[in-house]
Amino acid sequence: PIPRPGDKDKQEQYYSGKQKDHTRKNQAITLPQGIDLVDVVIGEPGPRSDSKLFEQTQAELPEDLRFIGDKAYVGRRHTTTPHKKPPKGELSQAQKDFNRSLSQQRVYVEHVIRVIKIFRVAKEEFRMRSHLYELVIGCVCGLVRLRVQYG
Repeated sequence: PIPRPGDKDKQEQYYSGKQKDHTRKNQAITLPQGIDLVDVVIGEPGPRSDSKLFEQTQAELPEDLRFIGDKAYVGRRHTTTPHKKPPKGELSQAQKDFNRSLSQQRVYVEHVIRVIKIFRVAKEEFRMRSHLYELVIGCVCGLVRLRVQYG
C-alpha cells in the first residue's frame, strides 16, 4: 500500500477496489527452480490486472519463452496455467495430477516473492517519497537476486 495521493486523478489511478487501498503493483518473473530473477515490473498502478501487466512484459521478451502462471494468467500465449474446476463439476484425476505438478514448479516463484517481502519496505505501506518507490524496490530485488544466486 501507498499513502493516499492528494491529487484526485492520481488517487483514482492508484485505488484498488479489491484491496480497498491505494496500491502499486509489482511482478517478478523467475527462472525454473527460482535460481534467478529474470524480470521485475515495479510500481504499476494498483487496479491494473496481473494479466495485462504480464502481457506488456511478454511483448518485450523473446517470442520462444514459455511461462508457468497461476489462474490469473489463463489464456495468455505461451503460458501454462492450472485447470479450473468447472461450475458444479469436478476435475479429473489427470487434471488434478497436472495441477499438482504445476504447483510444484510454481512454488519456487512464491519462495522468491516471500524473500522479497522479508524486506518490510516491500510489504508494508511505503512511507518515503513516492518518486523513490521504483528505486527502493529495485534495490530490494537486486539484493534478493544476489541472495537467490549466491545464497
